[in-house]
Amino acid sequence: MYFGKRKGYLAYPFLASAILFASATIWAQDAPQQATEPQTQTETQTQPPQQRTEVLRQAQQRVRARRKLRVQQIIQDTYSHQFETYFGGGYLRFRPGSSLQKNSESDWNVGITDYVRGKLGVTADFRGYYGTTNTNINQFQIFSPSISQYTFMAGPQARFFEGQHWTWSGFVLAGVGHGNFGTGTGGLPPTFIGLYPDGNSLNVTAGVSLDYNLGPGLAVRLTPNYLLSRYGSDTQNNLGFNAGIVYRFGRQKKK
Repeated sequence: MYFGKRKGYLAYPFLASAILFASATIWAQDAPQQATEPQTQTETQTQPPQQRTEVLRQAQQRVRARRKLRVQQIIQDTYSHQFETYFGGGYLRFRPGSSLQKNSESDWNVGITDYVRGKLGVTADFRGYYGTTNTNINQFQIFSPSISQYTFMAGPQARFFEGQHWTWSGFVLAGVGHGNFGTGTGGLPPTFIGLYPDGNSLNVTAGVSLDYNLGPGLAVRLTPNYLLSRYGSDTQNNLGFNAGIVYRFGRQKKK
């Protein structure tokens, strides 16, 4: 019995030695892998600055190129439409009689443009102006009659700038207008209180339209303009503006 215990005690050192040997072998196999990772990180960190700068520059160039192509496509989609129709309202300063002061008129405005060739189009424009004028002291006791004018004009329009968000164009239109100056006089001839007589007139307008694009087919437009009219053998030089919405549709034919 005693001899068996002695054999057991002698086995313990051999068992401990085997465990230590196995642990050393596993550690030796893992050590090269652990040493490789810091080496890889060191190589990345020691990459030449010129090479990193070149990689970054090339990436930025690719981003700019993609952005440029995207903007060019938006511009193409926006300004290749054949037609533009617009509507809105505005304001005009108008002299209703040769001896009267200018009065303020509000208006509605609607029109359509056919771009027959690239940036060059033909526009048809309709407007209605409404206001109340102040007359001189008179025996008829009519001091604030209402007046109105209506115009139909047509002519060329051309775009001068086509951008992703903004565009501006210019136009010169001519046509005929009709003035109603006796609508608020109760049947009294308007000339009796200093107003121009009812009748037709030559109308010419010129202006610049500034558009802000909400999308390829939709924009908001502001148009300062000059309007010349001829009532009562006088020439009226009128200044005002229109503002409204532009809707684009159709496609120009490719040549």
